[in-house]
Amino acid sequence: MSLTLLTDHFADIEDPRQASKVTYKLFDVLFLTLTAVISGAEGWEEIEDFGHLRLQWLKKYGDFSHGIPVHDTIARLVCRIDPQAFHQRFIQWMQATEKLTDKEVVAVDGKTLRRSYKRGDRQSALHMISAFATKNGVVLGQRRTAEKSNEITAVPELLELLELEGAMVTLDAMSCQKQIVKTIVKKKADYCIAVKKNQKSLYQTLQDAFELSDNNEPGHIEQAHGRVEYRAYDVLSALELPASIRSAWSSLETIGRATYYRLANGKEQLQYRYYISSARLSAEQFASTVRAHWGVENRLHWVLDVTMREDDCPISRGHAADNLACFRHVALNQIRREKTIKASVNRKQKMATMSEEVLDLIVNA
Repeated sequence: MSLTLLTDHFADIEDPRQASKVTYKLFDVLFLTLTAVISGAEGWEEIEDFGHLRLQWLKKYGDFSHGIPVHDTIARLVCRIDPQAFHQRFIQWMQATEKLTDKEVVAVDGKTLRRSYKRGDRQSALHMISAFATKNGVVLGQRRTAEKSNEITAVPELLELLELEGAMVTLDAMSCQKQIVKTIVKKKADYCIAVKKNQKSLYQTLQDAFELSDNNEPGHIEQAHGRVEYRAYDVLSALELPASIRSAWSSLETIGRATYYRLANGKEQLQYRYYISSARLSAEQFASTVRAHWGVENRLHWVLDVTMREDDCPISRGHAADNLACFRHVALNQIRREKTIKASVNRKQKMATMSEEVLDLIVNA
């Protein structure tokens, strides 16, 4: 991280408290919360407990001259911080500390925090759009939306904030929108986007193009645990499509089809998935891109849910759910950036709880 860079980017976040009533410095509370989350803390009381147990260690990085605030004070402050400003500083910090390699896949996808709804209104659960750099397994930025249907407007807003030049941005079918494609091209990046029947005309045209083509690549068969799976990836030039389709989707160069077949417990399942891309992809490159996109599910959403227990967190007061989601992203990024310890995210969190030396390595990664 460079602790200095983190301090610089978060130093100008507006403190919502009255200056005359401030006992604990804002940075101290933010740093306490972050390092507690790195160590596996899931709620306000656990954050306070971590602070008392690691007070001398915390004083190496912050003031903490008044000790550790009680959990209610931590909660009140975190829930009042402007989440938009908080996420913006996070994105700026990531741009200063993480450089994308050419054609690196940045998977953009949404996740609902299941228990973050306001009491009596389950529809109010927070939905977070994240941009995930699949090579290094870090979150580049996030954007809140009130519900899943609003991804269409939230995705271009997030993309506008990110440095994406040279990257390959992948999205699911909900984000297959002309405006989103234009935004990616404007950012000097490529796109590879899934297409489903929400784009009826485009979907049918892709389906027809592959049915008429004899350009079928050999697939890959896997057999394990009583099931058989087959995957194949085919690509065609976008020149196979009508000019009206090509002109409607900015810089369209390649269309792709992923074929999935599964036989398990005597039941067969065959599925075709179609994609459009602004890059000239070979079948091998297309397959690699599609597989990389699912890293956002396996290496981000799954880790947040299973390791950091995000879906079990019932905190919803003020902006707390939104800001804690950002803390988890920062924590996960730092745990992944620490390369000297060869261990899973879960194991590193436990080691950080037990060892200040490990915590130092993660904080300063």
